Formats: sequence, C-alpha cells, structure tokens
Amino acid sequence: MKGDSDGMRPGGAGRAGGGADRPGGGGDARQAPPLRGRLFGPDNSDARRLAALLRPHAGTLALAMLSMGFAALSTAGMAWLIKPLLDQVFFKQDLSLLNGLTLVTLAVYSSTGVFSFFQSYFMNKVGYTVVNELRVRLYSHIAGQSLVFFHRHSSGELIGRVVNDVSLIQSSVTQVVTGMVLDVCKVAGLMAVLALRDPLLALIGVFAMPVAVWPIARFGRRLRRLATGSQLIMGRLITVLTETLQGVRAVQSNNRTDYEIRRFAGECRNSVDNLMRAVTVKSLSSSVMEIVGGVCVAAVIWHGGRSVIAGTSTPGTFFSFMTALLLLYEPLKRLTRLHNEAQQGLSAARRIFDILDTPPAVASPESPLKLERLRGEIEFRDVSFSYEPGRPALAGISLRIPQGSLTALVGPSGGGKTTLANLLPRFYDPDEGEVLIDGAPVSRMDLTFLRSQIALVSQETTLFDASARHNIAYGRPGATDAEIRAAADAALATAFIEELEGGFEGSVGEMGMKLSGGQRQRLAVARAILKDAPILVLDEATSALDAESERYVQEALDVLTEGRTTLVIAHRLSTVRRADRIVVVKGGRIVEDGDHESLLALGGEYFRLHATQFAEGPASAGGLDGEGRP
Repeated sequence: MKGDSDGMRPGGAGRAGGGADRPGGGGDARQAPPLRGRLFGPDNSDARRLAALLRPHAGTLALAMLSMGFAALSTAGMAWLIKPLLDQVFFKQDLSLLNGLTLVTLAVYSSTGVFSFFQSYFMNKVGYTVVNELRVRLYSHIAGQSLVFFHRHSSGELIGRVVNDVSLIQSSVTQVVTGMVLDVCKVAGLMAVLALRDPLLALIGVFAMPVAVWPIARFGRRLRRLATGSQLIMGRLITVLTETLQGVRAVQSNNRTDYEIRRFAGECRNSVDNLMRAVTVKSLSSSVMEIVGGVCVAAVIWHGGRSVIAGTSTPGTFFSFMTALLLLYEPLKRLTRLHNEAQQGLSAARRIFDILDTPPAVASPESPLKLERLRGEIEFRDVSFSYEPGRPALAGISLRIPQGSLTALVGPSGGGKTTLANLLPRFYDPDEGEVLIDGAPVSRMDLTFLRSQIALVSQETTLFDASARHNIAYGRPGATDAEIRAAADAALATAFIEELEGGFEGSVGEMGMKLSGGQRQRLAVARAILKDAPILVLDEATSALDAESERYVQEALDVLTEGRTTLVIAHRLSTVRRADRIVVVKGGRIVEDGDHESLLALGGEYFRLHATQFAEGPASAGGLDGEGRP
C-alpha cells in the first residue's frame, strides 16, 4: 500500500481507539461479541488470573501436589531419623534397630525419588499445556485485531509477547509453582520436626522469619519492575532484527550495515545493564537469607550445645534439630529465588493480559445478517475517518459504485484513497457514516463472510514461505488441483510456476523471494481469481512493475475484473483509462467525479495530474499516446 501511505503512517500509533470508543463507529461495544481472551475483570490480580489458567488442569495438578507432599514428608522423615540413629544405635549400640533404620532409610530415599519423578512429570505437563493454550489464545487475539491495533504495537513487540513473555509464564507455572509447593511442604514438615525436638528454638525461628521476608518482598517488587524493562528491551531487539533482516537489501544498498550493527549493539548493552541490575537485586536477597541463616545456625549451636552439656537434651535430639534446620535452610533459600522468578512471570503476565484485555476495534455483530453471495453494489454514505483526533483522513465522503462496474480512485499521495478502500473489508470502521454493500451495512455482516466476498490485490504482495499451490489456494484452501491450475493459467502464471523446483509444490521462498516482482503479482492475481469474490480491490497492483511485467499482470487483471465490481487505486493514469468512472480524492474529500474525457475537459485536479504525468514523458506516464491520452 505504498501508493497511498495515509493508511499506514506512524502517526496512527497515537490513536486512542480503533472504533470501539468512537461515536458512531462500527466497533461499538454493543455489537462486539464477548472477548474470548478475557479471564477476569481488570480489578483482579495477575496472580489470580494465572491461577485461572490452571483450573482446567486441576486433576493433573492435584496428582503433582500429592507427589510433592509425599516427597516433602520423606525429607522431614530423614531429619526425624537422626535422633534414634545417634541415641539408640551409636550410643546404645542397638544392632536390631540399626537394621530396621537402614531399611527405613532406603525406603525413604526410594520414595523421594519416585515421588519427585511424578511431581516433575505432572507439573511440566500442566505447564507446557497451559503455555501452549495461552500462546494460541494470544496469537488468535492479536490476529483478530484491526489495523489500528498494529499501528500502536510494533511487530517486534508482539513477537516478544507471544514468544518470550509466554515462556516466562511457563517457567512460573512449572518451576515456580512446583518449587513453591514442594518447598512449602518441606518447610512445614521440617518445622514440625523442629517443634517436636525443641519447641523454644522452633518458636524463635518462626518469629525470626518475618525479619528475612520483609526485605525479600521489597526486592521482589523491584525485580518485577526490572523484568518489565527487560521484556520491553527484548521487544525492541526483535523489532531491530525483524526490520534489518527483512530489509537487508535496503540496509546494504544504503551502506547502513554499520549503523544497524551499532543500533543492535546499543539495545544489547541496554539489555545487559538491565539484567545486571536484576542480578544485583537477586544477589542481595540471597545475601539476606545467608545472614539470617547464619544467625539461626549460630543460635542453635549455642543453645543446643549448652542443653546437651547441661544434660537436658541428648546428642541425638541436638543433631536431629540441626539436620532439620540445615535442611530447612535450602527450601527457604529456594523460596526466595522462586519469589523473584515469580515476579518476572507476573510482569510477563501483565504484558500478556494487557493485550488480551484490548477488545478488537472491529468485530462481527452478535446477530449478523444472514446473506448468501453478495452482488457487489457498494455505497459510502457520508463517511468520515481519522487516525488521530483532529486530523481527518476522510471527511464526509459519499460515493455509490454500481454492481459490476470498474471505478478508479486517483489523486495525490496521502489523499485518502487506500483508507477509503480499507473501510470496505472493515480493516477499519468509520468514525461517522456507513459503508453498505447491496444496501446492507457492512458493520452488520459477519466479518468472515464479508471478507470472503472481497478479493484484494495490492502493490505489496504477501506470499508465504510455502508452495506455489498453497499461496494460490490461500483464500480458498479447499480448492482442487484442477481449480488451482486453472487460476494459474488465467493469471499467466503456470509457465514460471512449473520452472520452480517441484512445480506447483515447490517453495516460492520467504515473501516470494524466489520470484520476480511481476511473478509475485501474477501469483496474487491467481489467488484472487481462485477466491472468485464478487468485489475486487486493486491497490496500486502494477505501479512497481516494469513495462513487460505490467503487460503480463494487466492481462491477468483483465481476466480477474470480468463481471466483478472493481475498485482500482492508482497513481499511474494508464491503469485507469478503461474505468467506467474515475473519482479524484484529495485531502480526504472527493473533488472530481466522471470519466476520463469529461475530467480532462473540466481542467481541474485530474487534468493537472494528467498533465504532470505527460510532462514527465511517456515512460513515466505509463504508456500515454502521442496526444497525451492514456
């Protein structure tokens, strides 16, 4: 759509809403269906919304937690066994108890291994399943947004949210949830051992825990902010990569490789700086736990040693208490680390929920009109539209296009031609006025049905890294091989397709890089022919082609436009010479309307455009004849 950049200018990013919040917009909330991506209202916590993702997997989650509980009990059991091992076996030399304790120890460790396997298996199954569901839900929600949404969010940012942010949530679901549940169970079991061995010291430990928890919570909040910054930086990194790799020819031809390398390196440095700040916070929280742990161990040694010396306790009780305390230290330390990781997961969740909570500006109505194939009579009725408040792209446009006619939109760049055409398949909804087909408002039609009735061939042909067959059948996936070949024949594309390695099953490369510009356009024309829609929009479909390629594509377009209501957007006036009607759009308004001869005779804007192209020579004019007529 380079021919009319008003539809994609960066200024669109600042637009407050796509239609859901505009008076009269077709995206009115009363017409929008319930948002599938929304989990809870905006006043619920992100943690609660994450928990809702686990609810469908409650059975598997229960098995995992049951396994965690048994594994934690095994750990507490080892600490409990220290007392009889020391007091009865080593001091009283009870051989029969030694044999029994040996078997019990073997059973405890074996059960720990078995239950650890099951908890790991079940939790990872839940984690990967939830992540897959969330990633598909997020992608589906993004794919259903209007073009206004993509003005506000770069592709790199969205890729970062679908890939990186969802992966962080997967870590939270599996590692954090698993670790926290397991370690909490271990802490509970070991605290029970401590309480039974020495209630006084256990009570002191319980009161000492908040001293460590308070700074750790502070560190967690700081880490969450740093995690958000890290994810934003990663989004910018992906944006730089996407732009430079897709535009590598522009980068190299303009000798900007070194600049792009510096730009990428700068974002990498920002990432490292942010990560090091996060490392500092994590290290500080770990250090706090080390200090608190050291104080507790020192207190136990002092108190326990005095008790054993005084004869009020046994060595077995002391070492059982010490073992439980040392075993308790590790899960507490892990809980600190897991708390930090949970903050990163919650930060990623907030970014994902921000997207899921953005309702589509354009959506199918709850009760769409029941229609069969459209005839193709189009009407724009007093339509106004703006990308930014106070800067209208279209203002009060009224235009009726009869069924089966060919209407051309011409005018200077930025005049509103592409914007007007984009209202037809509801890539946007107007701020005011209505767009109608066959007398029915498009806002009352099912979106899938509406777009199935419109074929689009633009200057920027989108092809996928797949077979020629797949690309032609993209708009009609159920087409037969014979129908696909017939469409390729009509588009004059069969010859070059068969020269591909694999023919119709051969790959055309990423963005069709294995094909020339004219071949890519003919493949797009074949796609539109196969779609067999009653309405056709040609947006600068031949403007970037050389004369020979344009001739082939124009022949293919002649086949495509036969019997269809066609809207042609063009700067090169040669492409509209046979139009039934030519509409001149300038400054978001229709300034002239008529056929070629009458508009030339009028001596207005069309005459000026025509004279400008003729003055630049026949080549620039796209084939003007000796009298200046296209």
